[in-house]
Amino acid sequence: MGVAGVGALAVLAAMCLAMFRALRGPTVYDRILAVNHFGTLTVLLIAAAGFLSGRPEFLDISLVYCLISFIGTVAVLKFFEYGDLGHAGRRDRPPAVRESGAP
Repeated sequence: MGVAGVGALAVLAAMCLAMFRALRGPTVYDRILAVNHFGTLTVLLIAAAGFLSGRPEFLDISLVYCLISFIGTVAVLKFFEYGDLGHAGRRDRPPAVRESGAP
């Protein structure tokens, strides 16, 4: 087993620890952070597997997975913040504040 095998085992061990934190995290945000970390390690594992097997298209797959993981994390955080995904992201202003600034 060479350096690449040891590196792959280290990434797999870190993935196991991240999954443990995702299942056992004390808060929702700890779990989301652990799942995001797991996704990052998955991207690393896919890219390393592509490098070791001599197939550069694995790097494209890992980049697409990275983008999907990022968008999923943002969507989950928005859902927990606002309660739905269709919210515009801006909290409503109180009635005393006007948009145009006119009295």
